[in-house]
Amino acid sequence: MTRIIAGAAGGTVIAVPSAGTRPTSDRVRESLFGALDAADLLHGARVADLYAGSGALGLEAASRGAAAVDFVEKAPEAASVLRRNAARVAQSGRLSAPLRVHRAAVTTFLGSAARGPYDLVFLDPPYDLPDADLAAALEALAGRLSEDAVVIVERARRSPEPPWAEAGLEALRTRAYGDTVMWWGQPRPASQSR
Repeated sequence: MTRIIAGAAGGTVIAVPSAGTRPTSDRVRESLFGALDAADLLHGARVADLYAGSGALGLEAASRGAAAVDFVEKAPEAASVLRRNAARVAQSGRLSAPLRVHRAAVTTFLGSAARGPYDLVFLDPPYDLPDADLAAALEALAGRLSEDAVVIVERARRSPEPPWAEAGLEALRTRAYGDTVMWWGQPRPASQSR
């Protein structure tokens, strides 16, 4: 069972697609969002949840005060489940933040439909996503970020660190939780950009 941990929609149960997704565990989300709350990165943030699956990360952000969330999910079944989850969370938490679900490939969305600039971005791709595809997504994302944005990439521990520099980003920190690693990045200051 996956649920929203805290905030306006805290305790709301959300559905998980039957195949093709790997939801972030409650324990990992609780730790991640504790760190985001402590850094005051949620209230009023414009959020993108890329490779969204069930939408658990973006929905948690919305419950905790994000101003708007764009969810991007290519798989038809997952996008359908995500739409239902977004409606459930919006209703249960009486959220005013728009929750927009986009059924598209991440790079396609970032190339044409992204609203941005985003203050907080989650990339939780399937563990088998090729490294080159993640690199392409980060490069497409770089131009859609606010100056103080934080980008969080969730991957398997065995995966290499995201190619931050190639996308004009830099590493902030890394946290491991069992087989899951969360890499935090941010835009490189303009004085250090290529």
